[in-house]
Amino acid sequence: MRILLAVDGSECSKVAMRELLERPWPSRTEVLIVSVSHPLPDIKDPLMIAQACHIDSEKSEHLRASKVATDFANAIIRTSPSLRVKTHVVQGSPKEEILKQAEQWRADLVMLGSHGHGPIGRFLLGSLATAVAIHAPCSVEIVRKANRE
Repeated sequence: MRILLAVDGSECSKVAMRELLERPWPSRTEVLIVSVSHPLPDIKDPLMIAQACHIDSEKSEHLRASKVATDFANAIIRTSPSLRVKTHVVQGSPKEEILKQAEQWRADLVMLGSHGHGPIGRFLLGSLATAVAIHAPCSVEIVRKANRE
């Protein structure tokens, strides 16, 4: 079994990881933790000020995404040492990169958390979870945070 766990460090990602850890997976199950860095856009300007901001953003976003992936991997290894865990950090659009990694790695399942922005938020921001569910080459599990009052 090959499970791609898409993470961004949010509470929603932690909920998805906890859901993954609560399941009895077959032996030799592999987990690929994918974290996508999404830097500021590269805007061309004659003074190269925006370019410097873009380079700084690329570096800081890559470090953030790497730390997120490593932290999640360590948590999974501590809790479920039988799972084979790898990390992969890529730069780009989270929707596109998660779908590309699921296809290239031949995932059997993609797990990710849902931020639950609601209909207006989905319209304005788009929904990563919806895009992955519609276009993924495999099964997708979208994990929601339980409402607790």
